[in-house]
Amino acid sequence: MTKKQAIKLFEEKKVRTVWDDEQEKWYFSIVDVCDVLTDSANPQTYWRVLKNRLKKEGNETVTNCNALKLLAADGKMRLTDVADTEQLFRLIQSIPSPKAEPFKQWMAQVASQRIDQMQDPEKSIDQAIVDYKRLGYSDAWINQRIKSIEVRKELTDEWQRTGVHEGLEYASLTDIITREWSGFTTKQYKHFKGLKKENLRDNMTNLEIALNILAEASTTELSKQRNPKGYKQQTKVAKEGGSVAKAARNQLESKLGRSIISDSKASDYLLPNNEDETTC
Repeated sequence: MTKKQAIKLFEEKKVRTVWDDEQEKWYFSIVDVCDVLTDSANPQTYWRVLKNRLKKEGNETVTNCNALKLLAADGKMRLTDVADTEQLFRLIQSIPSPKAEPFKQWMAQVASQRIDQMQDPEKSIDQAIVDYKRLGYSDAWINQRIKSIEVRKELTDEWQRTGVHEGLEYASLTDIITREWSGFTTKQYKHFKGLKKENLRDNMTNLEIALNILAEASTTELSKQRNPKGYKQQTKVAKEGGSVAKAARNQLESKLGRSIISDSKASDYLLPNNEDETTC
């Protein structure tokens, strides 16, 4: 079973979601939904009080709700109450809010889009472009980011083919590649940029993304040529792939006379009503 987390936006508010590919359904963070519908100063408390009341009333929907580990505001994975679309429709009936009906329509649209995307993967890319545009990213940056997603997918497919296990081994190999060309592990890189739960790649500059693409694409091609077996052999390939981007970085920096590793992050330039076309 594979569960993929994603952030969805409803009226510019984030709703943490999880797609379960075995059951083919979305799960939504109930706390985030309470935040959207109530604008409560403390949605966790709102949900806790509502949950206790519904339990006392014998509400079966609450009893059947699941808890999944989702990324919390402190950057840690924490157990969070979630509900599928059908359960959430029922819970929303217990939350007085003028946003209830628009939110229901939004949920139905999210579910429908996922089905369409499974039948036509190109629609996933189209949706990503729309989401990045909504957040204020430039067209040039978006094109780089979409390409980086494609390159990353090819790399993880290659890791899977050669017997690398998803999870810790993927993360470790990613750290090797990143450290080789940037000098930072992923965690150190995020700290350098002042990030917490944000996605590192969504906060890279065009040059940083370009070098990361080169590092991962090189790793993929070296792996296909050498056909390593398992994680241990892939560590050497990952280091060599990262070194290709490191050489390119060193050459460029010698011409520029400065480091291209930047502490800039998306929040530094993605400002409301910002018409500046500067890329990140």
